[in-house]
Amino acid sequence: MRPRFLSFLFLAALGGTVTASPPRPPQLGLCAACHGEDGIARAPGTPHLAGQDEQYLVDALKQYRSGRRDAAAMRAVSGALSEADIAAFARWYAAQVPRGGATR
Repeated sequence: MRPRFLSFLFLAALGGTVTASPPRPPQLGLCAACHGEDGIARAPGTPHLAGQDEQYLVDALKQYRSGRRDAAAMRAVSGALSEADIAAFARWYAAQVPRGGATR
């Protein structure tokens, strides 16, 4: 009886930590072209987004859109995004797993 109880506790604890992956944003190609679909950028000088804080990504996209952050490519892309798009991209990239050594 005791092993069953311990198994139950273990599974219950796991259930509290496992989260579902967010849905893939329909326009992911806009960001993936430079930042990678998995958030690991392949171009030098392009930041990795995998595992970034979701609110940080939302704020950054809004700042690019408003012009508070100056990067022509990001301003052009972010200008076409709705609030829902920004939230979806931020949720997607925040949920991606950063790879060891993948920092810029």
